[in-house]
Amino acid sequence: MTSVILFIGGAETFVIILVVVLLFGSKKIPEVARGLGKGIKEFKKATEEIKKEITDTDIIKDVNDIKKNLEG
Repeated sequence: MTSVILFIGGAETFVIILVVVLLFGSKKIPEVARGLGKGIKEFKKATEEIKKEITDTDIIKDVNDIKKNLEG
């Protein structure tokens, strides 16, 4: 996401902020940001759980066994 921000200049940032304020209102922005933060946190948590599940289970062992059977 930071690579996208690098290509946005000052004027574009100002326009984006202006549009967000017009759409949501200044009092609603903290709630929207909080919701986005919680969503990103949950997504990262789910991703980590999936990675852990893959590495903790015998999937890697099964794949290696299949490779050995195919080779020899």
